[in-house]
This record gives sequence, C-alpha cells and structure tokens, in this order.
Amino acid sequence: MAASADPQRIVIENCSIATVDAHDTEYASGYIVVADNRIESVGAGKAPEGLTGVVRRIDATGHLATPGLVNTHHHFYQWITRGLATDHNLFNWLVALYPTWARIDEPMARAAAQGSLAMMARGGVTTAMDHHYVFPKDSGDLSGAIIGAAREMGVRFTLARGSMDRSEKDGGLPPDFAVETLEGALAATEATIDAHHDASFDAMTQVAVAPCSPFSVSTELMRQGAELARRKNVRLHTHGSETVEEEQFCKELFGMGPTDYFESTGWLGSDVWMAHCVHMNDSDIAAFARTGTGVAHCPSSNARLAAGIARVPDMLAAGVPVGLGVDGTASNESGELHTELRNALLINRLGAHREAALNARQALRLGTFGGAQVLGRADQIGSLEVGKLADLVLWKLDTLAHSSIADPVTALIFGAAAPVTLSLVDGKPVVEGNHLTTVDEDAIARTTRDEARRLAQIAAGA
Repeated sequence: MAASADPQRIVIENCSIATVDAHDTEYASGYIVVADNRIESVGAGKAPEGLTGVVRRIDATGHLATPGLVNTHHHFYQWITRGLATDHNLFNWLVALYPTWARIDEPMARAAAQGSLAMMARGGVTTAMDHHYVFPKDSGDLSGAIIGAAREMGVRFTLARGSMDRSEKDGGLPPDFAVETLEGALAATEATIDAHHDASFDAMTQVAVAPCSPFSVSTELMRQGAELARRKNVRLHTHGSETVEEEQFCKELFGMGPTDYFESTGWLGSDVWMAHCVHMNDSDIAAFARTGTGVAHCPSSNARLAAGIARVPDMLAAGVPVGLGVDGTASNESGELHTELRNALLINRLGAHREAALNARQALRLGTFGGAQVLGRADQIGSLEVGKLADLVLWKLDTLAHSSIADPVTALIFGAAAPVTLSLVDGKPVVEGNHLTTVDEDAIARTTRDEARRLAQIAAGA
C-alpha cells in the first residue's frame, strides 16, 4: 500500500548509504526516511526537520545502508539434507539424493523452509525465492507450507512452483513415484497461482511457473508450462546450462543445445529467468540479451558441484539481467546470500577476465537491483529510491572485522560477513541486532534437526 496522508515514519541517520540506483549514488553520511512501507526520502546529511509521525529514530553511525538482498534461486527443502554427497558432481549428486528427497512431506517442507528463510533473513535477504519441484504422492500441501513459512518470517517471497514428469522409466533421474503427470503438474501449478499470486506493487507473495530442468521434464510440460505462465501473466523459471552433461543430454535427446531447446519451447523472454547458466557460448549469451532472459548466478553451488564458472562479466556486458542465488542448501550448506556477494566476485576473477571480472559495487548490484530485475520487480525493490518499497538493511561495519577498511562497500563485499543490525521488509523490522524478530531461531533449529532425522529414518527404511 502507498504511504497514507499521515504516515508513521522511521528515520535512519548518520550512516553510509549505497543506493544502487542507476547512477550508483552513494553518501558518506546520510539519512533515509521510511513512511509506512515506502522510502519517502534519502540523501546526504541529516534528515529534514519537522517530520511528523516519527515512531522511531535510529542513529546508524558505523553502518552501511543498502537495499535488501534479493535471492533469485533456492530449494528450501534441501535444508534437511545438508552435508550429504559432498564429493559428487551434479548428476551423481542428484542420483544419490533423489531417493531421500522423494519422501518429504508437509511438516518436513515447512521446517526446511523455516530454516532456509531464517538463515537468509539473518544475512540481509528481504526478498526470498524457492524453486520447489518435488511433490511426492500424498505428501500434503507443500506449496502452502512453504508460503506459510515465508509469511510468518515476514519476508517478500516468490514461489517458483516446480514440477517433474520425466522419471527413471522415461530416462530421467527422479524415482517414478516422485514425479507428477503432465496434466497433474499443470493443474496444480495453475491452482497455486490462483490461490497465492499477488500482482500488486507491494505484493508479499508471488508465484512463477517452474518445470525443474530439461532432463526431468517432458518437452510438452515445458511448452504448456510457458503457455500457462503467459496466460496467467506470471514469470517462468527453470535450470539451464548448468553442466556439460546437461548440454550433452540436450544434444542427444533434442538434437540441439539447451538455449536452442529453450527457445524452441517458448522459454526465452523478458519474463523468464534461468538458474546457473554456467556453460553458455557467445550465441547463447546473445540470445539471452536479445530476449531479455535473466540469469540466477549461484557461485557457491556451482563450485560445490564442480559445474564450472559462469561467464557473468560477458553476460553483464551483453545486457543480460543477472541476479544472485543461494541455491539449495544441499549444494550450499551455508544457505546465506550475503556470502554469495563475495564469492561471485572472487570466483569470477578466476575466469578469463581475471581481476577485471567484477568489482565490489558490481557484486552488490548483482545481489540487489540485479535480483529485482530477474524477478520482474525492479520498479519496486532493489535500490534505495523515493517511492520504492522500504526493504533495506543496515550492516554493522565498525567492529574489529572491518575496522581498517575505509570504503564501506569494499568492507561489505571483500571483508568478513557483516552483522545485520536492522533489516526492514515493507517497512517492518525482520532483523534487529543480528537476531530475527518474527520467529524463534532456537525453535527452528530444533524442528529442522528433528525433521532431518525423521526423513533420514524414513529413507533408510524404504
């Protein structure tokens, strides 16, 4: 909702500010005024005098204010299978874990979502995303459980309602009982959109259509999924070009590489974003740039699974929208997006562009405005600008960890993980003093531990 005629205001002063606007405007010492759930003003020096309705005034000396981080790819359910298959490549990792994942149920999905969301929110994420595609028979309302966990946490959220209809008997990787039928997947996805998608400016919950990947989904599900998304006016998401094995699979099965296959099924466009995109040639990158197709870059997961180094500098130079993703916590056990800011910069400097690959401000943009672009919400979130939603983070940079780094953005990206003193989502505090305000972290730790044990026991007895 827009700020009311007599709004409640939060005034933040005396902090460094990185707005991540189109001009990368920064203030060495400035202020932000939040009115209800919108940013009312931002600038250098002290806040304007005479403000009414001020319910909170914050002296943010020693802090850097940035837009809230935006996560563009994740699999929450994997929180309860962390630390397994730690020395596998993607395909072997999937084969090792699918038999366990195929036995999740609603309480497990809710607990795993709570754990994933809590770690991200504590680390500055204000907009989260989950690509959930495992729907075992009789497992309960998994989508509702995940959305409920996000609503309870108080973060902005996109559920990419995934699906799989290519099982082992069809040459895919998932067990036969862990996939849906074509008709069932489409119907359930449409029902999820109808029940939960909010298209408004300040929406807290949105839904995307998200068949899992070319090697676990039929061509018909890809085609009809794209048609469904455009009929319902929602976004599309899937995995793409993650490994060399995937490229070989596509060429053997479809007679073309992943990008050409996606284009043939209607899966390139400004309403589409792909996870990973590690193995992209020049023509692939040009096709993404031409169509406005976005990319969720997941550096830690790509390294964990030895997938390779995505060509992020080349994508950015071509004009491809790129955001950052945690990816599932079974391939990025930390589950934190703010570590991806640093890893994106460092890992890309191992590639062809070396030290010129990314700098600190480009990394921050990937994790904020870039993510907002990828999720189709760049006019609402991702930068600190007047009229945008009040999703922002205060990072504490005056402790030993950052004490000798003069530039605050460099400190945030190159330095140790900075504590979050305050995180606002929709103008409401989700983190205060590096602790969640909306949920009990200790209770979530106990619940996720119990559900992980229960899943392991069920899988062992299967």
